[in-house]
Amino acid sequence: MKRRFTRNELFRLRNLIPIDTLIRDQLDIPSKFSEGFFRFLCPVCNEFRTATSPSTNLARCFRCEKNFNPIDMVMIVKKMGFVESVKYLKNLLPDTPHDPAALVKGPRPKQAGQSNTLAAGRKDAVSAIGEILKNLSLKAG
Repeated sequence: MKRRFTRNELFRLRNLIPIDTLIRDQLDIPSKFSEGFFRFLCPVCNEFRTATSPSTNLARCFRCEKNFNPIDMVMIVKKMGFVESVKYLKNLLPDTPHDPAALVKGPRPKQAGQSNTLAAGRKDAVSAIGEILKNLSLKAG
């Protein structure tokens, strides 16, 4: 059976759309900063015992012990299936060529004389996508 989405497409959606920006600006989930962490109202148990991790791009509820990636979050909040959620998120990502090496999670160990441009490239991409999502939410509102 042919897959609807490539692994690369799913990887990009899970890793390049910042989970906190998605929660706050696109899904309009009540959120706040508390104790140095971005917290949001869990769509499963309706508690604020949550946090996001920018390094893994995951959200977690510590009360109901659920982890969410961007696709999971859209599925639950928008009450959509997997395919519809992926299509929703694909509309948020620009169709621009990207360097797969820049998508590496976190910094790689440096070799002698090597700078950490991969992590910087990913940070720049995430920042640019965050700005695009903010602009989209401003236009929609």
